[in-house]
Amino acid sequence: MVGASITGPILALLLCRAGFDAVSVLDAAPAVTERGGGVLGLRHPSLDILDRAGVDQNDYVTHPSERIRTIEVRHRRTNGPATHLYPGRNTTWTQLHHALTRRLPDGTLRTGQRVTHLHLAGGRPQLTVAGADPYSADLVIFCDGRTSVGRRILDPRRRLRYAGYVAHRGHTDAPTDNRTSYLADFCRYEPVPGGLQFNLAPVPGGLDWTMHLNTHAADYTAWCGTTPTRRAYLPAAPQAARDQVDQAAAEHLPAELADLVADTPRRAAAPVLDIPAPRRMVWPLGRGHTILLGDALAPVRPHTGMGANLGIEQAAGLTAALTQHSRHGADLPTALESFQARHLPAVTAVLREGRAIARALRLGV
Repeated sequence: MVGASITGPILALLLCRAGFDAVSVLDAAPAVTERGGGVLGLRHPSLDILDRAGVDQNDYVTHPSERIRTIEVRHRRTNGPATHLYPGRNTTWTQLHHALTRRLPDGTLRTGQRVTHLHLAGGRPQLTVAGADPYSADLVIFCDGRTSVGRRILDPRRRLRYAGYVAHRGHTDAPTDNRTSYLADFCRYEPVPGGLQFNLAPVPGGLDWTMHLNTHAADYTAWCGTTPTRRAYLPAAPQAARDQVDQAAAEHLPAELADLVADTPRRAAAPVLDIPAPRRMVWPLGRGHTILLGDALAPVRPHTGMGANLGIEQAAGLTAALTQHSRHGADLPTALESFQARHLPAVTAVLREGRAIARALRLGV
């Protein structure tokens, strides 16, 4: 596997538990650090896969509320909320990632391994790694996120496109007053007429918020010196981005939320990206195969809450296909074609859903 965010580690864990003993996860980062993913919603199929992989839900779910509150905001005053129950649980990238990686066998996760190229050597796929010996394998699975090296190599015609808005994330201590006492739940604030959405959720040690805010590509480039598709994550939001968020909060959110945003010291920013729907996940290469999974296959919009879920479900589906081949002699190309046919429609549907949600919220400039 290339990439050690969520999809790579869960796939490695599933494969190891299925009896595969030559599994490696390569990650470019010199050490495993938080990627700024913030809150993740995991639906019941993903939770079941994690259960079967031996990952105790208590290890990554701190706030078990299933309630989601959607609150309309007009002239900085709230209406509602409308409440529904989410068929799953919320966690954070940090909690889930730690729960996965600490269960991997020693030596499986290899950091500081930046993959630069894929080619055929001796009839098998081989990865070129900067400053290290190459890796050869029967199967190379790219789980390396939104700006995937694997996608650029295998499917270069599908290029990322900036969707016209940015997800700004912050982490802050929980308020001590009782105005936000309902914050055992995930809350969505949707100002009218749109162009902004604000999510707030309890996390260990405080609150995590995300503001989706319309932003011109030129403004993003001015913040970091390059385009949104070239730099898809800013771990420390620059002052100009902070100022834009503070101003939007002061104009559109209730005063207590605007104050919470202004008082948040730790912030990050990630442009929301779009991509054409994939037509394949699997590429034969010599006697082996190469595969794209999760965000490497297609990054979906955060409003859908499906990014981690798609990656986890694809990892389980791929493990099933490989297990049938390894244990029972199933034809591998046929098993992989069937795996691909099952999972591609879900990706296409979630990409379509993300665009529809953005239109409804008037997000995208």
